[in-house]
Amino acid sequence: MADKKPTQKKNALGRGLGALLQDSPEKKQKQDLIPAASSAGIYEIPLSTIQVNPYQPRTHFDKDALQELSESILVQGIIQPITVRKLADDEYQLISGERRFQASKLAGLEKIPAYVRTANDQQMLEMALIENIQRENLNALEIAHSYQRLLAECNLKQEELGDRVGKNRTTVNNYLRLLKLPPDIQAGIRDQVISMGHARALINIEDIDKQLAIFKKTVTEELSVRKVEALVKALNNEDEESENKKAPALDPVRKYEIGKIQQRLANHFGSKVQLKANEKNKGEIKIPFGSASDLNRILEILEII
Repeated sequence: MADKKPTQKKNALGRGLGALLQDSPEKKQKQDLIPAASSAGIYEIPLSTIQVNPYQPRTHFDKDALQELSESILVQGIIQPITVRKLADDEYQLISGERRFQASKLAGLEKIPAYVRTANDQQMLEMALIENIQRENLNALEIAHSYQRLLAECNLKQEELGDRVGKNRTTVNNYLRLLKLPPDIQAGIRDQVISMGHARALINIEDIDKQLAIFKKTVTEELSVRKVEALVKALNNEDEESENKKAPALDPVRKYEIGKIQQRLANHFGSKVQLKANEKNKGEIKIPFGSASDLNRILEILEII
């Protein structure tokens, strides 16, 4: 069957994972492993010719789980082929399926079934990140780092990112905010010492020392998410009362209105926004950011960049 050439060059970025896996930029014929008409085929490839994925978003593989997968492969074989891209003759690079790849090596296999795709570095990064996110086997911190890399390295905007991973902007923001937490708390998320719910509560504490204190209390006493939320709320109320003592009291109705506006701003920007106003309707809005990428995220929401 003759190959069908596209009428115009398509930009693979800006589409979903399926489109990226099916379409590829034009290559010289000598670089093609298989005709385009056969691109959906599965091929047996020697494990020794496959390089690991340099864009792999997973940073930790459980050894016991890997051993169990290896034993399953010995009995059942590879049920889902891995996906690779061709670099040269007898040289491939993993796009997705590193657990299956590593477990197959552990099982002593010589070959593995694989889909062969053509992709440049940026497409490969996006495919690897989205494939892992869609499998829902990353911890919350790995998902946050994957989102950040998609924004920074694939030049995606937050709305585009949400479309790619099937999440709304608020959900994406909640994950990105995890990256503002101190290293000790991030390690707790990574090691599943605390859950995403615990982390989201801790984010609402501005003082790092207080964050770490409640984090340690949470781990030591094995506090529930609801208990941590209550502690954080009580702590923030204490801080707010302390601030209020320094300033003239606002009318209760006015205070309630300002509080509602502040909450709406916080939800919109995915950050704990501070809104202050006096009885003369003068005040300020503070939007904190934790990094250059976080600042760019806020500027993007403001449509400044």
